[in-house]
Amino acid sequence: MIRKDHYFIQTGLILALFMPCAVHASESVAPAGHSPVFSQLSLHDAEALWAERNRALKLANDAVAGAEADRVGAAQRPNPQLSINTASINPSAGIGSGALRDKQMDTIFRVDQLIERGSKRELRTRTAEARLDASRRDFAESIRSQRFALHQAYYDLMLAQEKRHIAEENIVLYQKTLHAAELRLKAGDLSASDVSRIRVEALRAENESRQAVADFEKAQIVLAYLIGAEREARSLNAADAWPAISAVASFDARVDGRADVQAAASRVHAAESVRDLARSLKTRDVTVGLQFEHYPPANTYGVGVSIPLFVNHQYEGEIRRAEAELQMARDGLEQVRGLAQSEIFKARTDLEAAIERGRRFEDSLLAEAERSSRAAEFAFGHGAMGVMDLLDARRTLKLIQIESATSRADYAKALASWRAATQENLQ
Repeated sequence: MIRKDHYFIQTGLILALFMPCAVHASESVAPAGHSPVFSQLSLHDAEALWAERNRALKLANDAVAGAEADRVGAAQRPNPQLSINTASINPSAGIGSGALRDKQMDTIFRVDQLIERGSKRELRTRTAEARLDASRRDFAESIRSQRFALHQAYYDLMLAQEKRHIAEENIVLYQKTLHAAELRLKAGDLSASDVSRIRVEALRAENESRQAVADFEKAQIVLAYLIGAEREARSLNAADAWPAISAVASFDARVDGRADVQAAASRVHAAESVRDLARSLKTRDVTVGLQFEHYPPANTYGVGVSIPLFVNHQYEGEIRRAEAELQMARDGLEQVRGLAQSEIFKARTDLEAAIERGRRFEDSLLAEAERSSRAAEFAFGHGAMGVMDLLDARRTLKLIQIESATSRADYAKALASWRAATQENLQ
């Protein structure tokens, strides 16, 4: 039996998840009579746009509509068939005079009705219902996977945005240093070679800033596609702060509640019904016919029954094919379970590592690098440090800043991966 009650509970939870997003979006993202504002886009607003515009979700929903239509068709009885035949027409003798009903023709009206036996209609309906349930769970799986992709794209945009900001600050800092170095050169306090080194580093900083801008624009395009806003891609900016690093309360997770596993299980149910339907082909269907024959001046009536003769085969091929597909569905279920379990284990490992790495940056590493850089700037400004030492300190600070931002992005994406793998957001 297909657990429809679980599906409706899950559907209700999904709707409960997206309804607040849609309401919030109508208030802050897309006010009445205005286009959506993307210059300061929060993840909450991005989710609302994604739920409304994402193409993968629309396709999955269309598949559900198709499966619902299949269920309607599977439950229908065969239509009767009407046939009209005219015979006994003699061209040489003619068909006689008078009205059409008095013509010398043998006209037969016949209605045939196929009567299915072996519970074929019930088995077709059961198969269609199982496939419909699988389509609905595929839709839930699309929500899970596409929502995860949205979070990944949003955090990639945040990271690219922060890297661009770091690169821009680096350019400003080098410009100030280069201006100060040129003044010191004129005063004879700094050599021309040292000024050249600073100028080279300033040019490198400009190249790195241009690359950071390109990476940021690529991240905008990826996120814009997921929320159906390709035309507004260049105006996208992430407004959220990085999620605070915190320990996960529990790493216990089961795969049977995941939508992809449930979809695979529904396909096993459908394959079982298909196998039973193939076996039911060995139960002969009966076609019953009623006949009215008009041959002036007499009318006659008749009935007929036809049944297939299993002389050449008894549907052995269809049955074996259905049994093979059932085994494939069972193997597919085990494969999906294994992949889901592996995904959960990987997400747990990534999240634990991201928590440790992120805390290390937050607790000491970034602060120490900033203090060291400030000390180097002060020493260089007072002539107590050479140019090479200053440049090394700046490179180290920039590297630590980028690594710190990357660690925060890694934690945010690892947390999103864990929630997607365990479907925490739907529970």
